[in-house]
Amino acid sequence: MSPILAGAAALIPSAGVAFLFYLAIRALVNADRTERAALARLDALERASADPAQPRRDSPPEPR
Repeated sequence: MSPILAGAAALIPSAGVAFLFYLAIRALVNADRTERAALARLDALERASADPAQPRRDSPPEPR
């Protein structure tokens, strides 16, 4: 076996595992980004549909 083929045979499995790791991490990051966007939309809808007469829980109390 030539030295070039031996080197390639040693590096190809590691490169394949690194590529699979990259795909897995990219999928996790995309899922997190999508979930955060969905939660932000849901929070915005909840704030928009809240009764304007009632104070929001996250707002400071009004001064007297």
